[in-house]
Amino acid sequence: MEDKEKRDDDYTYEKICYVCRRPESKAGTMITMPGNMCLCHDCMQKAFDSVTNGSMDWSKIQNMPYMNLNLSDLSKMNIPGMEIPEKQKVKKRNSDKKPEMAMKDVMPPHEIKARLDEYVIGQEKAKKAISVAVYNHYKRMYLDYKKTDKEDKKETEEVKIEKSNILMLGPTGSGKTYLVKTLAMLLDVPLAIADATSLTEAGYIGDDIESVITKLLAAAGNDVEKAEHGIVFIDEIDKIAKKKNTNTRDVSGEAVQQELLKLLEGAKVEVPVGSNQKNALTPMETINTDHILFICGGAFPDLEQIIKERLTKKSSMGFSAELKDKYDQDPHLLSHVTNEDLRSFGMIPEFLGRLPVTVTLEKLTKELLVKILSEPKNAILKQYIKLLELDEVKLTFEDQALEWMAEEAMKRDTGARALRAILEEFMLDIMYEIPKDPNIGSVVITRQYLEKKGGPLIQMRA
Repeated sequence: MEDKEKRDDDYTYEKICYVCRRPESKAGTMITMPGNMCLCHDCMQKAFDSVTNGSMDWSKIQNMPYMNLNLSDLSKMNIPGMEIPEKQKVKKRNSDKKPEMAMKDVMPPHEIKARLDEYVIGQEKAKKAISVAVYNHYKRMYLDYKKTDKEDKKETEEVKIEKSNILMLGPTGSGKTYLVKTLAMLLDVPLAIADATSLTEAGYIGDDIESVITKLLAAAGNDVEKAEHGIVFIDEIDKIAKKKNTNTRDVSGEAVQQELLKLLEGAKVEVPVGSNQKNALTPMETINTDHILFICGGAFPDLEQIIKERLTKKSSMGFSAELKDKYDQDPHLLSHVTNEDLRSFGMIPEFLGRLPVTVTLEKLTKELLVKILSEPKNAILKQYIKLLELDEVKLTFEDQALEWMAEEAMKRDTGARALRAILEEFMLDIMYEIPKDPNIGSVVITRQYLEKKGGPLIQMRA
């Protein structure tokens, strides 16, 4: 009970004017009236002036059509759309509290990678690059905190470290989103995942750029200070590439890249609390994106063709010439990407300059898919084994069955996502039939069952 009261004390309730819809932080101290209705001093003065002059009919005001009624009756009214809005619960910065951060609290790169290895199979180069980038990001935060502590002594740092935002490239199903989710879980920081396809330039139909920060604030429980140390993952970033051969304004391509620049570099932006839309009914909160780590990811289809064309330009006749088809079967072709290739794809140079760390994820092989099925801490096979343990049934998979599932996933060409789809398909009948018979003790999934040439091996209890 005491912890709950302490948490409630940490939060401040924003009062909103019932007429102009401005929060208390913008309009000043509110006047609370019966029915939990709040009015700012400006609106109250205008109301008194109108009554005195007799030139205003309160019943015709859009936001206050029932002001001619008794105010004590407002709490008893139950008219859709006319409810008094609830107060937004926002935890603000505590200016009196000095920031507390020490280098010993920052997880070094080898520990971050070791923790990632427990959940993510393969992608060794990507995990190493992300671990170093995150470590440098938190060291930059530490230096800024140290600088804040020294402000009273008029000391400043000579070297200012820039942000290390990350650009992740990889085919679908290679683990981009899963890698970011795991990273946020290990670091215990709020994570917001946004889809770039829904973003448009301000003033057009769609989500504004600030909606990305609104999701982060919601993930942090409306805690401003916690949100300013979180991670934002913008998926499908390749969908906002500059459109080629278009005569109309590119409001969902180059314009979105231009507006993302201020967030990536670090700026103070006003975002709506509890809504993706900015309007007079929604309170606003200022968020500083300077310490927010931005990770942008995308599959970038046809980028490999652009890389291949650049690499084979140097082909010539003679003994040192490179063959035209040298890179056709290269599984690591994406690792040769440069900013020149990304600019040819349609990304503007200013945007790429604010994403200095480029991480490429490789396409998953059959051996990696087999390991993904069973080795990670949260492997999908372990999830099904846990589900059947609740029915007191032991579930096992033959090695040949795992190889068949990996081969089938390679045919579908959707990466690790295909593994869950395959398991859901073949486990449906088993999960449906097992609860019928309490005498079933164990089930073994065989390759013959997956190939539909037989059934699973079922052993009854003794």
